[in-house]
Amino acid sequence: MATDPGRVGEPTLDPAALYREEIYTDRKVGTLRVLVPVTAAGAPDPARPTLYSGEAQLLTNMGPLPISFDIEASTFTEAVSRYADAAKTGIERAMRELMELRRQASSSIVIPQGGALPPSGALGGGGKIQMP
Repeated sequence: MATDPGRVGEPTLDPAALYREEIYTDRKVGTLRVLVPVTAAGAPDPARPTLYSGEAQLLTNMGPLPISFDIEASTFTEAVSRYADAAKTGIERAMRELMELRRQASSSIVIPQGGALPPSGALGGGGKIQMP
């Protein structure tokens, strides 16, 4: 985004990579986001492709989880017709990521309740490991 990613505090837009964002929804299932490429003057830029992405919510016991996914399409009509398949793929990807996060959390090391570990070699035989 910035012209020099190493410099903090001076964010600038890249005039060669601008898009106009359009949002469409059926107010039932989700949202279709259309990114139309534009020139620095704001006119349509036919040299670059229009990008399509979808958004949906997955209801979990912790509340709604927003899911975003790209839709491979060259026209608006094609993007609308491919929304369901792309949403299914996006939800499957999110489920795999959630499963991986759960796996990582369940295999993490739990520090004893004292909060600090004794000096090296001082564990003796009285240490207790607690599993979540």
